[in-house]
Amino acid sequence: MKYVILIHSNPQPWGHPTGEFVPEHQALPAEERERLNAEFERLLTEMSANGELVHGEALADPSTSTLYRWSGGVPLATDGPYSESKEHLAGFFLIDVAGPERAQEIAHAFSGPGETVELRPAMWPGGEEH
Repeated sequence: MKYVILIHSNPQPWGHPTGEFVPEHQALPAEERERLNAEFERLLTEMSANGELVHGEALADPSTSTLYRWSGGVPLATDGPYSESKEHLAGFFLIDVAGPERAQEIAHAFSGPGETVELRPAMWPGGEEH
């Protein structure tokens, strides 16, 4: 089953890994930050080795985006970011796992202070919905 894990964050300044730039993560003791980073790297290595990690990508600063919205019967391009919210899409991971329990386990491990992690089933072949 394929899932997309979306990482929403609002680091100021924008940078990756986003956790290093959000106040909630920076407020943790150094040992805790190091432990979380090591666990994340361990999980990525494990997922790569067992074929669960299909692809992942960090995204550039939302201010560099261009939005295309339908207006007056034609697409109208405007500067980003996507929304007025404080959180923006920082990156994503496409995973292919045995079932929803494993996807939930991975998304839980990807969660970090100051960020929101969204787990969403994919809809193409191999995803939950067809």
